[in-house]
Amino acid sequence: MKGYVGDPEATSTTLDPDGWLRTGDLCYIDEEGFLFVVDRLKELIKYKGYQVAPAELEQLLHSHPEIADAAVIPYPDEEAGQVPMAFVVKQPQSRINERGVMDFVAKQVAPYKKVRRVEFVSAIPKSPAGKELRKMVPIPFPSSKM
Repeated sequence: MKGYVGDPEATSTTLDPDGWLRTGDLCYIDEEGFLFVVDRLKELIKYKGYQVAPAELEQLLHSHPEIADAAVIPYPDEEAGQVPMAFVVKQPQSRINERGVMDFVAKQVAPYKKVRRVEFVSAIPKSPAGKELRKMVPIPFPSSKM
């Protein structure tokens, strides 16, 4: 793509000076040259100047044997800006609690990526393709206590 016809402003916001297309995706290339799409930049959680990818935390939560499903969203926080909040569907007969979820994640990620709030739900909204619809998760009203 060379740009938008007659729209240099749209071209400059979409293409960088080297000709790379800004897709809004967060990606990385591994040692073997494979490209991996991690998440959408618009969906990143901004925690105290750090950027946290919800998909990374969701993948980690899905690896827990007592968690059937999970979605992570940004939750408003006066001090941090946003904090990672996990919505978790428990496996049948699971006894995991909020602290157990937070500790499980905290042991495996950098401190700024820790899940700070947990809410247990019966289901996570999904697209027809099976992707978590984070924008459709019912967000509880922010409170001053955590």
